[in-house]
Amino acid sequence: MKAWKILAIVLVGYSLYAGLMFDVPRLVILNETIRNLYFHVPMWFSMIALLGGSLAYSFRFLRSGTEGQPSNLDRDNQARSFAEVAMVFAMLGLFTGMIWAKATWGAYWTADPKLQGTAVTLLIYAAYFILRTSIDDPEKRARLAAVYNVFAFVLMIVFIGILPRMTDSLHPGNGGNPAFGNYDLDNGMRMVFYPAVLGWILMGWWIATLRVRLERLRYRNNH
Repeated sequence: MKAWKILAIVLVGYSLYAGLMFDVPRLVILNETIRNLYFHVPMWFSMIALLGGSLAYSFRFLRSGTEGQPSNLDRDNQARSFAEVAMVFAMLGLFTGMIWAKATWGAYWTADPKLQGTAVTLLIYAAYFILRTSIDDPEKRARLAAVYNVFAFVLMIVFIGILPRMTDSLHPGNGGNPAFGNYDLDNGMRMVFYPAVLGWILMGWWIATLRVRLERLRYRNNH
């Protein structure tokens, strides 16, 4: 087993234990729910990292000049697989966020611009997978999906990273609200939060590579 995979297991295991057992600041309204920072935020970082990987493979496919070759189409397989795993992390991020919203804002869903942007982003990538299923020709499907993937990533950054910062938002670090690190992410929480982010990104990357290998095996069996 490669060192980075062992590191992923260690960091995720550590963050799960420390996130539930270590002391956290006692803040008004948040109270113990601040522990969700160790789980909710790393899901989004992992999603963005995986979508970035998917984007990179789409670029590599578009730059390739050898049409129809298995090695070329494999980049499309990698782009799809990374996007699929990214959506799993997106759903986990959305689920943990809804739980946190209920505890702190009093509702599972609000008209917060970041929540709305997240919903739009999920729909954008849902269209990516629908596009893939609507085209039979592998080469044409791969090229159209790769081009769409580029625009989808840009729109994702706009909807969850840029627009929420330009208007009022309940989320920390958006719409004039201070980020957690500015007022309550103490050194003890940093010792858990940063390993959690790195650990989940590595874990997501590992899962995506396993997904790629599975699709390669299916391709070989069918050809």
